[in-house]
Amino acid sequence: MKTFPKILKSTLLAFLVVFATSCSDDDDTPPVIITEEGTIVEVAQDNNLSSLVAALQKADVSANYNLEAALSDETATFTVLAPSNAAFSDLLARLDGFETLDDFSNEALQDLLGVILTYHVVPDAAVASTALTEGQVITTLQGETLSVSVEGGVSFTDAAGEVANVTTADVSAINGIVHVIDKVLLPQAALDALEDVLLSSITDLAISTPTLSNLVAALQAADGDLPNVLEGDGPFTVFAPTDEAFEAFLEDNDFASLGDVPVDVLTQVLLNHVVSGTLLAADLTTGYQSSLSTAGPDGASLSLYIDTDDGVVINADAKVTENGADNKAINGVVHIVDDVIDLPNIVDHAVANSNLTSLVNALTADGNTTFTTLLSDDMETFTVFAPVNSAFDGFTNPADNDINDILSNHVIVGTAAFAASLSNSYENTAATNTDGDNLSIYINTDDGVKLNGLSTVAVADIVATNGVIHAVDTVIDLPTVVTFATADPNFSSLVGALTTDGQPDYVGVLSTANGIAPAPFTVFAPINDAFAALAEVPTGDALTAVLDHHVIGGANIVSSDLSDGLVSPATLEGDTLTFSIDSENTVTITDGSGNTDIGIIAVDVQAVNGVIHAINKVMIPNTDN
Repeated sequence: MKTFPKILKSTLLAFLVVFATSCSDDDDTPPVIITEEGTIVEVAQDNNLSSLVAALQKADVSANYNLEAALSDETATFTVLAPSNAAFSDLLARLDGFETLDDFSNEALQDLLGVILTYHVVPDAAVASTALTEGQVITTLQGETLSVSVEGGVSFTDAAGEVANVTTADVSAINGIVHVIDKVLLPQAALDALEDVLLSSITDLAISTPTLSNLVAALQAADGDLPNVLEGDGPFTVFAPTDEAFEAFLEDNDFASLGDVPVDVLTQVLLNHVVSGTLLAADLTTGYQSSLSTAGPDGASLSLYIDTDDGVVINADAKVTENGADNKAINGVVHIVDDVIDLPNIVDHAVANSNLTSLVNALTADGNTTFTTLLSDDMETFTVFAPVNSAFDGFTNPADNDINDILSNHVIVGTAAFAASLSNSYENTAATNTDGDNLSIYINTDDGVKLNGLSTVAVADIVATNGVIHAVDTVIDLPTVVTFATADPNFSSLVGALTTDGQPDYVGVLSTANGIAPAPFTVFAPINDAFAALAEVPTGDALTAVLDHHVIGGANIVSSDLSDGLVSPATLEGDTLTFSIDSENTVTITDGSGNTDIGIIAVDVQAVNGVIHAINKVMIPNTDN
């Protein structure tokens, strides 16, 4: 923690040695008759002076002097000018950024509070208000003086020229007398400290805090602009590692000294401890904050996971130390932490978040390291849709798919797809079918972000060094061709035709597991505009024939399998399809009735039991056979 400025502290200690012995030059002042049974502290507690009592408990006058204990000593004698609760509220309002006495949260500020409180105490005398005279100067326990006025009531003037009026005089105690005043008095030493302590920048605060010397050295060893950044307007919230934290960081990463850490790495590590805005301990809640580190994909800011369930813990490692929170500076706040917050990859983020423990357990079950090795690779980039614990709790794996295949279906390899860049589209996941074709995932952004029509993104853009995580509310099972047909709104007319009363159970047939006849399937799926272009949608057996003409059973024909002049296996209806590919690689289909202008507008929507190609016209079978 930061220590009080040396000059002020030595001055305070000197003041404590030379106590004033009187607050009046009149030796004939009649003694005060003490009638109360309580000590000064007890009188304060009984007279609605709770802020004064709290301040006494918070203050650190010196290592050898406890003011609260002194004012509780029945054998001592004091005169105390006791600020009311409203007076302390007024003081906090005068100190920019202070809301409660708890904001006197470090050693320097507690020293400052001690200086202020001892300025309200005169030792070895219990002086009634009637014994005070106009223009009288009294010397306080703190060492500086106050001037007295008795015109129109008793008042005291401090070093700043502020006047405190006595609102309740002559409250007797066993060990002295209390006069309640309406303002907190400030000695010159406190006024000087306000500039040194309260108006210091985050960089100044770190420099003056002995336990943060390694942080200061790291700031100097990293990007030369960093100290200047933290002296800027901000505001910033800084999680400041202790000296011991930096020593452990160097040892864990096999660095002999800070000079051995590459400058770019050290710069990003330090920036990963800084958040924009002033976040006091009371403002911190469990969730994610973006740091100033740009070590994410394409310069994205890394995410910090803050857990407040038991204190404040960042990324599961760095905990705000006891009494280490809310060290205020003019341009923000510093929280001292016991560990260096390293640059997190996707696995680090998953492990840190207690809402993703089921996912981590599934990834590492039976000693499996496939996923942790893959997702720790900083040479690759990933998008991970991470199911939260409740998603796993509700997942029954109805198709009895291999859990590793299911987990692979939540990973996109080769890109970091941030929420702002997502649109209605298909992407390939790391999961594959039996032929080795990567399965597709359908992303719909019409209302939030939904995956395969079932799983919704609950928390987006958790940024790691090697990609981005989106937490989702449902496990994304391996998709069948039915999954995509129902998830993609462009196929709603097709789904309506497939599920028309009187038609075969197309949903059941097209959900057939791969390897069981008639799966796998190649489906040529007409989009809504294709159905809208029909003069009349057929019904009954005619509709069945049309729908069957769009499905080839027993084959997973992807675009790379197509060639000019290729004739397909028979569709479920019985006719074949012929493919043409021109010089620009545009694919058209000739259907059973000889229509030659059927275009494929999207290819290779890959399911576990087949593949879908979107087409722009409804294909008509040969009606003469």
